[in-house]
Amino acid sequence: MTNRPPAPAAELTASAPVSVVADEAESAAPAEASVGAAAALEAFLPSPSDEPASREPQRPLGMRSAKVVGLAGRTATVYVRGEDQAQELALDPDVDAAVVREAMESGERVMVEADEEGAWVVVGVLRSRVPEKLRLTGETIEIEAEREVLLRAGTGAVRIRQDGDIEIVGSRISAASRGLFRLVGRMLRLN
Repeated sequence: MTNRPPAPAAELTASAPVSVVADEAESAAPAEASVGAAAALEAFLPSPSDEPASREPQRPLGMRSAKVVGLAGRTATVYVRGEDQAQELALDPDVDAAVVREAMESGERVMVEADEEGAWVVVGVLRSRVPEKLRLTGETIEIEAEREVLLRAGTGAVRIRQDGDIEIVGSRISAASRGLFRLVGRMLRLN
C-alpha cells in the first residue's frame, strides 16, 4: 500500500463540478420514483379534502342510566345521561311496563342499552336507594326462609319459625271474620 499525498486544491475545484453533476443525476432518479410512489399511495388513501364535511353521528355504546318522564304503552320518554334532549325509547321485550311506571312515579332511574341498530332501548330499572314504600304485587307472592321469617313494624311483630312456632306480638291484637272464626288446638289458654 502506498500513501498518496492529498490532491492540490486546484485539482479539487476542477473535479467538483463533475461530481455535482453526477450527484444531481443520481438524486433526480429517486425523486421521480418517490413522486410515483406518492401518486400510487394517493390512489389508495384519500386526501383530507376528499372527506365529507359532516360525519354520521356515532352509535351509542354500552349502557347508561336515564330518567323516565313519560310512559305510553311500551314507549318511554326519557332523558339519557349525557344527552340534552328527551328521547322516546322502546322497552325491551323482557321489561314489564308496570315496573318502568313504578320507577317513573318513585323517581328511580332506568338502564338503557344500545341495540343492534345503535338505538337506545330501556332494559331495566336501577334501584339506588331504599324506597319509602315497597309494594309487592303479583298473582302469588312467596316469602320463604330456611330458619325463620320475621315481619316487624314498630313494637308489633309476627315471627314464623322452622319448627312451626308462630308468635304474634302487639299492644292490641284484633281478629275479625265475616264467616266462621275457628280456633283449634290441643290446648287453648286464655291468660
